[in-house]
Amino acid sequence: MHASLHFETSVVIDGDDMNISFILFRTNFHIRHLDHLESYTSDYTVQVLVGYCVVYIFMQTFMIPGTVFMSLLAGSLFGVFRGVALVVFTATAGASSCYFLSKLIGRPLVFSLWPDKLTFFRDQVAKRRKGLLNYMLFLRVTPTLPNTFINVASPIVDVPYHTFFFATVIGIIPAAYVTVRAGITLGELQSVGDLYDMHSIGTLFLIGLVSITPTLIGNKN
Repeated sequence: MHASLHFETSVVIDGDDMNISFILFRTNFHIRHLDHLESYTSDYTVQVLVGYCVVYIFMQTFMIPGTVFMSLLAGSLFGVFRGVALVVFTATAGASSCYFLSKLIGRPLVFSLWPDKLTFFRDQVAKRRKGLLNYMLFLRVTPTLPNTFINVASPIVDVPYHTFFFATVIGIIPAAYVTVRAGITLGELQSVGDLYDMHSIGTLFLIGLVSITPTLIGNKN
């Protein structure tokens, strides 16, 4: 069987006798032979899980675009609850790897790519030290700052790892749920824009506001 995942940069998982091709180009994608991949997953669950985890963590660690499609795939292959658990695990592991890699060698890269964002982030972290977990939860739940930036910049602005870890584990659950649930109807999606309607975005912002409210109240007091 042979199963392949093709992104703009190709990532391939190989088996025998089966040709499954996912072609994902930026916001538009087409699904081919999804039923065969689901059958392959049923027959080789452990291999698919290991391959999925390795690919997702690798992409997250090295900031390779396309993890949203991996989240969709988790919903399609494993269902909502197992899919969300898998995405949360792999996204947290990848974000943690990215955090420690950036702590070792990432400072020049962050300063060159995002100097303004880094200054803003550092100021906000310094201002919200007492309620830092709530602030990090807010950032994870809402699209205020890109998750990739948060992963690489957090060690540079001295966000403690335990705060980073818990904010990641808890904060990515809402968005993971929305994306994984959409993966169940993967064949009906026409673009990434179909994942997040105004209701979904509004809900994420509402959850984010609730998470940061204790910090805002504390600052006023």
